[in-house]
Amino acid sequence: MARVLVVEDEPNMRKVLTANLRQDGHVLVEAATVRDGLQAVYGNDFEVALLDQKLPDGEGSEVLRAIQQSEPSTAVVVLTAYGTVELAVEAMRSGAFDFLTKPFSSDNLRAVVSRAAEWSSLQRENYLLRNTVDRLEGQSEIRGSSPSVVKLRQLISRVGPTEATALITGETGTGKELVARAIHKSSTRANKPLISVNCAAFSETLLESELFGHERGSFTGADRVHHGLFEAAHEGTLFLDEAGEMSAAAQAKLLRVLAEGKITRVGSTVARDVDVRVLAATHRDLKKEVQEGNFRQDLYYRLAIVPIEVPPLRERVMDIPEIAEYLLRQITSDLKTAARTLHPDALQQLMSYNFPGNVRELRNLLERACILTSSPEILWFDLPEILQDEASTGSGFPVFSGAQLPDEFHLRSTLAAWERTIIEQTLAKTNGSKTEAARRLGLSKSDLSYKLSKYGL
Repeated sequence: MARVLVVEDEPNMRKVLTANLRQDGHVLVEAATVRDGLQAVYGNDFEVALLDQKLPDGEGSEVLRAIQQSEPSTAVVVLTAYGTVELAVEAMRSGAFDFLTKPFSSDNLRAVVSRAAEWSSLQRENYLLRNTVDRLEGQSEIRGSSPSVVKLRQLISRVGPTEATALITGETGTGKELVARAIHKSSTRANKPLISVNCAAFSETLLESELFGHERGSFTGADRVHHGLFEAAHEGTLFLDEAGEMSAAAQAKLLRVLAEGKITRVGSTVARDVDVRVLAATHRDLKKEVQEGNFRQDLYYRLAIVPIEVPPLRERVMDIPEIAEYLLRQITSDLKTAARTLHPDALQQLMSYNFPGNVRELRNLLERACILTSSPEILWFDLPEILQDEASTGSGFPVFSGAQLPDEFHLRSTLAAWERTIIEQTLAKTNGSKTEAARRLGLSKSDLSYKLSKYGL
């Protein structure tokens, strides 16, 4: 038995569908228009949805998109007339489970719905399993054991299960979105959508449309009704990244959502109820923006019920080894390459660098090193020159004073790195002539060939 949504505008066809499905004990909810279908989607939880492609006020694909956003485990079966199979195939590419071509037999209908319900059940079981793992892992993406990170995780654990809004602040690249994700995972809304939007990526008009939706004809190019992210995030969480970039009009609408739980689409006067938890982030000093009149004071206090500051990487240098190890596992998994480790000298360079781009910059340079080197161990010379410059005297070799010498200084690997650099520079000066390079280095040609092979040159 499954809960099934039937969106079909022809009364006779709708009657045939519901009569057949009730024989198998399914619970049916009927809709004849896109609008009614959307209302049913946002107010219920379905295992299966049967969607006619052509409806009086739009296309079934609008309901399909809403289902994918609100409950992706719902199996959507598209109903199509003969001759429009191509549209049904396109719907499947967009995420539909299957399609039925009218006219179809009762047995075929019931078999397809049975398979769809079974698929939906498996998807839900998998989601619950993943959600259980997420909860067990907790805030595994927020790495480190420094006092500031321990305090951050404790704050997330306290605020997550509440319904409070939170304003997450910190420099670019510190991981503000990871904090928002951790809050959502530890909340009672964890099995509902977490939708993120970068407010700085949209113009004033487009941002309002993206957040609150718009009616058909509300502006040039608005040829259909658009359901905004607040509606898509119903019963879930909406993360507003770079919230300090919102226009005055968008701020006013956001304030109404937080105060009343209602949104109004662009071009409409009808207020719609939404149940959404809002998390916001910014790299700006919003208190200063309020003083300068660029940000609403009342909205600031609504957003900053719980202020959360993410520390920059330079203030938690002790976390870099753990973060780097975690990022390398992610990167090599994404790149489908062998596991990589950091040589202690390379790690020392990372810990000596200021990282103005924070964790994001650390990930980028580690990814670059993984791509450009085939060695299982990342050495100091595999890192970008900007890091090498900070640990060198201009010769290209790291120099440590007695006070700066690391606790673990691996002489053999450091000498090997120097040797490789000397050979590279000599080959460059001889325009690639191995014979001349060997002469200048005082090596035999066979010794040079061995070293070239050893260092992958």
